Amino acid sequence: MFVCTLLTDPAAPSLDPALVDSLRNAWGGGDAQWLALDEAAAFSLATMPDNQWDVWADVQALGVDLVIMPLANRRKKMLLADMDSTMIQQECIDELADVAGVGARVKDITARAMNGELDFEAALRERVGLLGGLPETVIAEVLASRITYMPGGATLLATMKTDGAYAALVSGGFTAFTAAVAAKLGFDQNRANTLLVADGILTGEVGMPILGQQAKVDALNEITAQFGFGAADVLAVGDGANDLGMLHRAGMGVALHAKPSVAAQCDVRVNFGDLTALLYLQGYAKSEFVSA
Repeated sequence: MFVCTLLTDPAAPSLDPALVDSLRNAWGGGDAQWLALDEAAAFSLATMPDNQWDVWADVQALGVDLVIMPLANRRKKMLLADMDSTMIQQECIDELADVAGVGARVKDITARAMNGELDFEAALRERVGLLGGLPETVIAEVLASRITYMPGGATLLATMKTDGAYAALVSGGFTAFTAAVAAKLGFDQNRANTLLVADGILTGEVGMPILGQQAKVDALNEITAQFGFGAADVLAVGDGANDLGMLHRAGMGVALHAKPSVAAQCDVRVNFGDLTALLYLQGYAKSEFVSA
């Protein structure tokens, strides 16, 4: 058995009941369950439709996300999340670079690296090198004035953790940011790279080993082994090329507002919903959401 979930932007909910009924009838689905009025609905399917991606493209034009996945083991025991452009709305290194006056150059490298066009480790070294000479105090300034949280993140964490899930934030960014974001949102642990500092000044170097795509897969494997979970029990979410390993390994790998080349390699794509979409995909109704 499978479940089809239809989602829209919660800031402007526009899910038409006629669309839900039309798809359900065309695919021989079960009764529709409205998880949130005008925002999210789901119905069961006996088989995977042959025309899933054609229909997906059609409903994308209507501002609707469509996801079909196995019905079994729908609710996950662990959340493994990327940070930049996933749990927060910015790329931290780009914000630091902007302060340093090299924003345009670094943003271009970041975009190409996240799209899979550049080697992640080499791109990170190059970008961090451009930050050399910045005072360490800039990190706190950027956190306070430039970092905003992705809508729905606090609710996602609070709801899953109330249900007993474990949450880990694993980033190719920096511990100075992941520690603050993890504490704010309620993650149980965080892993990231370390910006090296000498006498209160960024050296332009990053601590070894560098955490990239494999480090995220390693985190998934290590944490699931620690708690006796399987990869099928994990919900992973990210947006960049260095997230693909964990997205493919997890039982539910969600490409959230992802780079096109990344989304194309993932079966679960959320382009319009916010982070509460990850709750709807697990079958939570809005009435079950827990406020942070």
